Amino acid sequence: MNAVAARVGGIGWTHPRTIGIVGIVLGALAFWLALPPLASRTAALPVAIGILAVAAGIWTFSRDERRVGGGAIAAGLLGIAFGVLATRSSSTHLDQVVVWSALGAATLRYATPLIYAAIGGLFCERSGVINVALEGMLLTGAFFGIWGADVTGSWAVGLAIAVAAGGVLALAYAFFAIHLRTDQIIGGTAVNFLALGITGYLFVDVYGFNGTPALRGSQRIPDVTLSTGSSFFAQAFGQLNLLVWLSFVALGVTSLVVFRTPLGLRMRSVGEDPRTADVAGISVYKTRYAAVTLSGMLAALGGAYLSIGFVHSFNENMTAGRGFIALAALIFGKWRPAGAFAAALLFGFSSALAQRLGTVPHWSSYAVLFQTLPYVLTLVAVAGVIGRSIAPAAVGRPYAKQ
Repeated sequence: MNAVAARVGGIGWTHPRTIGIVGIVLGALAFWLALPPLASRTAALPVAIGILAVAAGIWTFSRDERRVGGGAIAAGLLGIAFGVLATRSSSTHLDQVVVWSALGAATLRYATPLIYAAIGGLFCERSGVINVALEGMLLTGAFFGIWGADVTGSWAVGLAIAVAAGGVLALAYAFFAIHLRTDQIIGGTAVNFLALGITGYLFVDVYGFNGTPALRGSQRIPDVTLSTGSSFFAQAFGQLNLLVWLSFVALGVTSLVVFRTPLGLRMRSVGEDPRTADVAGISVYKTRYAAVTLSGMLAALGGAYLSIGFVHSFNENMTAGRGFIALAALIFGKWRPAGAFAAALLFGFSSALAQRLGTVPHWSSYAVLFQTLPYVLTLVAVAGVIGRSIAPAAVGRPYAKQ
């Protein structure tokens, strides 16, 4: 009897949440139906589906699933608003902006530096150290990557120099955060300013105000050509940068190491209960030093991709807050590789969409406004998810060996 009651109780708790999730999907569907290739031209369709989404959200909200219910209500209202706007836009503008193959390729390109930084942050925070310094590590990798490629004439050497520079910066941050036990938020912010100052000074000192020279073929990270033609696969995945594909490898290796190896278990135990790990013979200091240093190296790899694989140049503060977006992706993904990867793709999609919206002639005056989309999405994502995300228990708490 108790078992039956427990199952019934479980259904009572999960059913409203399921309805709320359906409401969120309906809200997205209301907007999607107005986009190519379906491109419904009647406003009644997104309005009707959006109302269903709002109704599902209200029903879910009234049964104490307030976060999911609120999300369904918001999704329904946004689906109605954007769906109506899409139906009132000209078919030419919609076809120019919503090219799914181009959006897919651009999403991967914009998401790649976020993926490397988020995966790096995962190692750091799973070991118990908050990494607010991801922005500075990205910027360091971006400058030293292009400098190394320019000096040596080889993109591979440039990558190696970028990774080494990111590791050195992370090691310095680790010394203050782990050994001196300083406040990790303040320390990470200081590292960001340090990286901004060092890269800005060296950029002006080495290249002057004319900027970095145009990179030759051997100085650029090469693209991997899988297919050519006009098919969706060829347009979206046929020609992507080598580091884009390596980010998928990094995701798989990270998932394997963190959750399927003794090294990952030791790292997670240090991040959850360092005192117990210390008693069990695990070196808390060594584990955290290694995790923070690896974090800096991975983030610098993302920065190097940005400068010598994507933009092919360097400008002061060119990362423009991507390190903080990567940190938000890590939180949004609940400190798990797949979740952080999916969140990075979401933020990358917002950047790709903003870039394509800015190409519409009649909307070009709003290009700067469109560029705020990734940052607005970051705020919304963190505000909506951080309350439910459970960080490693000891993250941000310095450890003093007894």
